[in-house]
Amino acid sequence: MTTYMDYTVSSKPIRIIDRTTDKSKLQIQSLSIRSVGHLPNRLLYRPQATFQHHALVYIAGGSGTYRINNGETQHVQKGCFFLFYPGAVFDYGPDGQETWDEYYFTIEGPRIEEWISTWFTDPGRIRQTGQDDAQQSKIDRIFTLMDSGIPANLDRAALLLESLLYEFVHSSHAQPRIVTNDDYGTKLMEDIATSIDQKFDAEALCRRHHISISTLRRLIHKNTGYSLHEYVHRLKISEAKNMLLNTDQSIKDIAISLGFKDVFYFSRLFKKFVGVSPQHFRHNV
Repeated sequence: MTTYMDYTVSSKPIRIIDRTTDKSKLQIQSLSIRSVGHLPNRLLYRPQATFQHHALVYIAGGSGTYRINNGETQHVQKGCFFLFYPGAVFDYGPDGQETWDEYYFTIEGPRIEEWISTWFTDPGRIRQTGQDDAQQSKIDRIFTLMDSGIPANLDRAALLLESLLYEFVHSSHAQPRIVTNDDYGTKLMEDIATSIDQKFDAEALCRRHHISISTLRRLIHKNTGYSLHEYVHRLKISEAKNMLLNTDQSIKDIAISLGFKDVFYFSRLFKKFVGVSPQHFRHNV
């Protein structure tokens, strides 16, 4: 395990473990950990940070703030966890002369989109889960497995992280918040998510929420980093992946159930976002 000093980040030794094994050696391709790190006594505050990959962050001590796309500032304290993701801008870190004890897990794979579309909804919210020895034991185990570099252990680390996050989410509550204009974006996304089995009708959505098309596009982009139609397509394709893996429905029936009248268009869109055809995904994932 690599340990080093960087006084611009922390006054204590930092632990960083990068995945050194080629991803092709892993058996679990839908979720993998790229790196993990422990930053005790973190001092560094990062404004306007962007990320190429998703990262789960757990704060074991201290306090600070977290903000997305210049939106509301959320308070971070001991026992909180939050997510970084591509397509957004983050301001985060300890306040002033404060510090915090940070564990992070940089992750990749299509399973992340499944989380966000099902049980890890509203990923831009700080959540409070508290602390216990079992959680810390899992975190330590993930670090040990990653440090081994053995492909099977890296797979175990990814599954253990998913289990840990699931426990975090289902034992947590969102931080108290002030209702702002950002809530409109959340309500819009919830409305879209509950109607993915229908053909998307932007005008009808706008009428329900009493907003213009331009406002709809702006709010969706602000909250997700995606254009309106790309966000809708990503939701539908994420659900299509679940259906392909967990049902015996034909590809045509899945396409129709998600509001696509043209199965060939659905297949082209699926390959655009997933990289393989629906048929290949069903039999090779």
